[in-house]
Amino acid sequence: MGKRAAKDSCNKPGFKKRKFTNVSKLIDPFSSGIYATCARRKEKQARQELMSILLDKLPQYFNLEDLHADADSNGGNDTRDLSIEEKIERELQELKDSETNTKNNLLQPIDLDCECVIFIKTKKPISPEVLVQKLVRDCYDSGVKTTRYTQKLIPISDSCTATGEEPREQLRQLAKRVLRDHFHKEKDQKPIKFAIQVGKKNFNAMESEEMIKVIAECVGREHGHSVDLKNYDKLILVECYKNNIGIGVVDDYLKYSKFNLQQIFDKSIARATLGSEAS
Repeated sequence: MGKRAAKDSCNKPGFKKRKFTNVSKLIDPFSSGIYATCARRKEKQARQELMSILLDKLPQYFNLEDLHADADSNGGNDTRDLSIEEKIERELQELKDSETNTKNNLLQPIDLDCECVIFIKTKKPISPEVLVQKLVRDCYDSGVKTTRYTQKLIPISDSCTATGEEPREQLRQLAKRVLRDHFHKEKDQKPIKFAIQVGKKNFNAMESEEMIKVIAECVGREHGHSVDLKNYDKLILVECYKNNIGIGVVDDYLKYSKFNLQQIFDKSIARATLGSEAS
């Protein structure tokens, strides 16, 4: 009886069940995307849930026709800091991605085979940083709970491999590519207070302290940028999984509860309760 009821509930009017095909359990270099945490043994549900939410939000946050035009014209890539080998590797990855480049394939779930963590790969020119920032802002402003399994979101705008003889140099080149638009884009760049946060999952290629040092050196001090672990303007997120290092830069990290959707909702309930009591 219970099984029949569960089956029938999926056939109710208005119920939409989306199926997504998971791919490899490794993240390729030059990938961008969104890590998300979830409860143990709820990885599949969180992956399906987050994919559905993000696909619904894409047309609201981005002009998809313009984005496709931009991608066709320049690929959405900056290769100035890449070696010849890295440029070839990126081109091969872009060819691989283009084979399945449909509208819905702007987002692609990657099965990490890792407890409590999922990854949604984004295709250029979708920016995972913009996508996540707008999503957490909407959750914060509306106070409406839209997720059941998904917890914390971590966007990465680019990544590199951590294997080989020079992972430090790979990280340096990655940091230069990612940080340029945030810290060195304008000639009259204003000083920015920043912090660096490193997360690791099945990763031992580099120590966190060494990674932080390399990234801080890439930020530099020529514009007056400085480290501030409590009152930073921007947070540099470094997420490492197996052979891959990803970097993203975000604003308002503390305001939006460290991008934890559950905590954003809990705090919105608390604010509403205090407001009603005050009135």
